[in-house]
Amino acid sequence: MKRPGATTLKGNPVDLKGRALRVGDDAPDFQLQDNSLAEITLASSAGKTRIIATIPSLDTPTCHAETKRFNDEAKKLANTEVLVVSMDLPFGAKRWCGAEGVETVKTLSSHRCNDFGNDYGVLISGGPLDRCLARAIFVINPAGKLTHVEYVSEIANHPDYEAALAAAKK
Repeated sequence: MKRPGATTLKGNPVDLKGRALRVGDDAPDFQLQDNSLAEITLASSAGKTRIIATIPSLDTPTCHAETKRFNDEAKKLANTEVLVVSMDLPFGAKRWCGAEGVETVKTLSSHRCNDFGNDYGVLISGGPLDRCLARAIFVINPAGKLTHVEYVSEIANHPDYEAALAAAKK
């Protein structure tokens, strides 16, 4: 299913698998690995607001800057957890976080299966980023409902940080 509007990578169309989520939907559960190889689920942060940022890889300039920005912003958010999800291996994410001083956001890996990417509608199918995740932002309230959804139309562009942060603060 196509997201609202087309998703591109440097102007070239990108096919995303799974259905597009919308504000008001229940957030799909997931099983991802953190940097210590522990299993993390949606319930791991129950009772908190969650910002989930999906990115292709921490080792790209936009993803790097986005993760650093959310790391800084997360320090200012009460009862909120920021999760940055990619297909990067937990070992690489741990190395990157250590080198960049990223300690506030949790970087999570979806490398073991495509369920997360399909369930959140961000799994790239084909092309140079095949099996990576597209750039998107999901804000989930403590009750597990989506209060903000942004599928970034151009994967190389930044998301609307201000809109995501405002939704998290509501």
